[in-house]
Amino acid sequence: MPVVSPEKLVGLQHNAEGIRNICILAHVDHGKTSLTDALIATNGIISPKMAGKIRYLDSRPDEQLRGITMESSAISLYFSMLRRPSPELAPEQRDYLINLIDSPGHIDFSSEVSTASRLCDGAVVLVDAVEGVCSQTVTVLRQTWIERMKPILVINKMDRLITELRMSPSEAYTHLSKLLEQVNAVVGSFFHGERMEEDLKWREKMEHRIAAAATKEKAERRDSSSTNGVVADDGQSLVSDAPVAEFEEKDDEDIYFAPEKNNVIFSSAVDGWAFTVRQFAALYEKKLGIKRKVLEQVLWGDFYLDPKTKRVLGPKHLKGRTLKPMFVQLVLENIWAIYEATTGGGSGKGDPIMLEKITKSLSITLPPHVVRSKDPRAILTTLFAAWLPLSTALLVSVIEFLPSPPAAQANRLPEIIDASPSANHIDERVRDSMINFRIGEDEPTVAYVSKMVAIPESELPENKRRIGGLSAEEAREMGRRKRAEIAKAQALANGQASDVAGITDAIGSTTISDAASGSGAPQEELEDPEHLIGFARLFSGILHVGDEIYVLPPKFSPANPHAAPEPKKVIVRALYLLMGRSLEPLTHVSAGMVFGIAGLEGHILKSGTLCSQLNGAINLAGVNMGSQPIVRVALEPVNPSDLGKMIHGMRLLEQSDPCAEYEVLESGEHVIVTAGELHLERCLKDLRERYARCEIQAGEPIVPYRETIVSAAEMAPPKDKDLPRGTAMAVTASKQASIRLRVRPLPSLVTEFLSQNASAIKKLYSDTRAEEEKRKASDDRTNGQDDEEDEVEDDVQARAEAADLRESKLLTLEDFKSQLKKAFDEVKGDKEMWLAAIEKIAAFGPRRVGPNLLIDSTETGVLKKFLRDPTIKEADATTTSIEGGLTARHLSDKITYAFQLATAQGPLCNEPVQGIAVFVEDVSVSNPADEAASTTREKLGRLTGEVIKVVRDSIRQGFLDWSPRLLLAMYSCEIQASTDVLGRVYGVITRRRGHILSESLKEGTPFFSILSVLPVAESFGFSDEIRKRTSGAASPQLVFSGYEMLDQDPFWVPFTEEEIEDLGELADKENVAKRYMDGVRRRKGLFVSGRKLVESAEKQKTLKR
Repeated sequence: MPVVSPEKLVGLQHNAEGIRNICILAHVDHGKTSLTDALIATNGIISPKMAGKIRYLDSRPDEQLRGITMESSAISLYFSMLRRPSPELAPEQRDYLINLIDSPGHIDFSSEVSTASRLCDGAVVLVDAVEGVCSQTVTVLRQTWIERMKPILVINKMDRLITELRMSPSEAYTHLSKLLEQVNAVVGSFFHGERMEEDLKWREKMEHRIAAAATKEKAERRDSSSTNGVVADDGQSLVSDAPVAEFEEKDDEDIYFAPEKNNVIFSSAVDGWAFTVRQFAALYEKKLGIKRKVLEQVLWGDFYLDPKTKRVLGPKHLKGRTLKPMFVQLVLENIWAIYEATTGGGSGKGDPIMLEKITKSLSITLPPHVVRSKDPRAILTTLFAAWLPLSTALLVSVIEFLPSPPAAQANRLPEIIDASPSANHIDERVRDSMINFRIGEDEPTVAYVSKMVAIPESELPENKRRIGGLSAEEAREMGRRKRAEIAKAQALANGQASDVAGITDAIGSTTISDAASGSGAPQEELEDPEHLIGFARLFSGILHVGDEIYVLPPKFSPANPHAAPEPKKVIVRALYLLMGRSLEPLTHVSAGMVFGIAGLEGHILKSGTLCSQLNGAINLAGVNMGSQPIVRVALEPVNPSDLGKMIHGMRLLEQSDPCAEYEVLESGEHVIVTAGELHLERCLKDLRERYARCEIQAGEPIVPYRETIVSAAEMAPPKDKDLPRGTAMAVTASKQASIRLRVRPLPSLVTEFLSQNASAIKKLYSDTRAEEEKRKASDDRTNGQDDEEDEVEDDVQARAEAADLRESKLLTLEDFKSQLKKAFDEVKGDKEMWLAAIEKIAAFGPRRVGPNLLIDSTETGVLKKFLRDPTIKEADATTTSIEGGLTARHLSDKITYAFQLATAQGPLCNEPVQGIAVFVEDVSVSNPADEAASTTREKLGRLTGEVIKVVRDSIRQGFLDWSPRLLLAMYSCEIQASTDVLGRVYGVITRRRGHILSESLKEGTPFFSILSVLPVAESFGFSDEIRKRTSGAASPQLVFSGYEMLDQDPFWVPFTEEEIEDLGELADKENVAKRYMDGVRRRKGLFVSGRKLVESAEKQKTLKR
């Protein structure tokens, strides 16, 4: 293959119609990188013989070692083909630039898929012909749907149907048809879900319009009655003649995959072949005498070829004859015949006579050395490369089916722009230039940076030795350096003084640059710092090196562009063409390109938007991450003096990894948060070898838990027999305030509803707070005060709104209350009490958005109500004057704060609490009549700490009055395994306290798909154990699925006679909940009850003198 120069690729960026930005998406081990290798080989970057083996875009050593992709990599490819401008004109050669991004398939790195998808216009989705639709296949299809990318389906590893499953062509056709139905069913579910949501919005809009019309009609009638019916007819006609909008049905025909639409490719990346229905239609057009367009429609599906008349028949016209479908007869049987002739269908013995017939019929001449080769695969790959090359089928389909940047932006960007924060404040010029693909020096420049990539300084283009001859000065400098090295080596070997004198002369002749690059070189090479390069896509305008451009953070809002921290301008230091393992320097970039940009280090954390103007700019940096980080590990350097290096390295890692997070806990621990065990291993390797470059030791993984309470059948009696269970009396140390509260378990349906709508609660809280600040500011202005606080709060509110990119989908106050009421309606016991509590909710916790309720059950309504109309003014601690003496209302915010503290750290092991309701039943304050106002203020200050402490302790006491439970973080685990290793898989899952949800045999294959759940605490080392036990035949995919209750009381001890007799007084059966609880308490430095400091102690023996 001819090598394509970078200059040629750079020149193609100006032809926007000839650019294709695509990403390759698939489940792990479905052949993405092998497919990419075949495409890279067309540009002469790697040998075609090594395609599928070298895995060129897996540039990390651990990627090569494990055989999986961990980071998304981009490369630009050149492709040329003949195309007819119109059917009657001669074909013309056209050049195309394909920006290709290879993404990981492992669930731990799904954030890399999310960052790559926003940069691309089309997607190549791979599905294994044997394994079919897997968990990540659904994830990547959903990502293409959300990002409005146009997909092409590639059914890969077709060779496995021949060599492994030994299917006949007819069986393979049936299997492929079912596989295609599975993929289309997934895409169809996305369409119908979206359509139902739009239908619901349309109904709500129509109901609102009808209600508004009815209100208007009533007002008209009232006016007409006052004016003796003069306007009655006009008002009636206004309502009756108003056109009723009909719901527009969308056609879902274009969203499905069908081979006749040229959006399905059948391939085997490892053998280097691929084809589409269109290719075979062109091959058989002259032979069968059927038009190509007709053949494209009938080569797939229930269509049959009459061998006598050469006519295409439908299933109704078979008349009892058993004919094979055209796809089997004309396509698959030919593929099967080549495998039979070369490899014997997997047996390793081919048929030379059949091979000769095939090559003659295809007019293909194999090289003599290939024909004489004893390797049947060499003959197979050479034959397919000449007949059905993979790169041709895929790249032609990409160019013909997937859109160019101008067409894609006109289709995709309107929805993306409308979904961005404060979309109505975006400058129309910016919107128009992005949607209509404006390229010009005076057009607004908008780019999206999806992630930051760390590149060693030595690998940057400006630091690499350029290819070509040296200048005269460089040659002289190199000669001096070489002479000095030779003289030094001779002196060390012979030990002669004259040689040492020669060395002195040689060193004296060297320049300062020689000394710097000579003596200090080893130390500098060891350092080789990392630089962060932005991985970006330009949507409009032109970007040059040296341009100044604004960097907009993810929380930027166009409604308030100057809100603190105000976006800053940065200078573009360099632009790069991404070429996989290397970078090529650029002077400028045109719209539609995927490129690298330097100069953003320290200005962008993970993702951001670049815009040439600040007012009316757009914020594109809202990408939905596929998996949230959950595994936390505390790190510390082996050598304490390397702490600064480690912190710097962790900050670099946080910027360069889209999913990793860095935290510093209150205890001073430095914690890294990752998506899973494999992601954690990669992050630790990068820290040790690239970013921190020091020895780092990792602690035990910190797994999150949740605490809750249940009403169990066997519970200890209440601590206070005179009060209901869960009731606690809180009295301050000064005896000046007493609070009575009761803790009760929240119904599970309500807890689930609150957990799912945390963002809606956050929005309601921000609306309430903004309304209060506006009211307070208006009161201040009435009193002649300044309104600076109002402006500051507006800034805060604007940033809060910008943080929610899907603000329109959040529930309103009325919808939230109605759905919460529905959840309480399904409660079986105490329904009236729960329904009455909705209007009395004072707060949610922890962090004001959690699934716990603080309910005001006092007679006077001490606490401020949360679910109320923010426009209605309500007295609270901030508005109640203290001059009249201290009242219970002054303690409302203290009680609320204590509730937040108590739910943030539960009594079991200081983990967040969920599923409890705290009813505040009474608050009383002693207030002497002769007390001055100043004394009252001092008393309130003293009472603040006392109230917070006693209320928090009382909530914990009420919590422990019930039967406490731990909620374990759970992984949803999907495993594909054959029948011979099924028992071993079950054994590993059961031993790690997991349980099987379902198992199903994949039709037409010997593989079972097993779906199970597994505690995160037991998942470390799970993947390695599964692979060892099954000899690599099974590999799990772990996805965080939420929290599940461990139905065991951590404080349970045997107390009935039967339990003591069976288990003994020490409870020989292990209490798993207590083991988890004690482990967390031990890690946090809390007291562990029942812990033995010394076991099997013996009498100390002293030595005799």
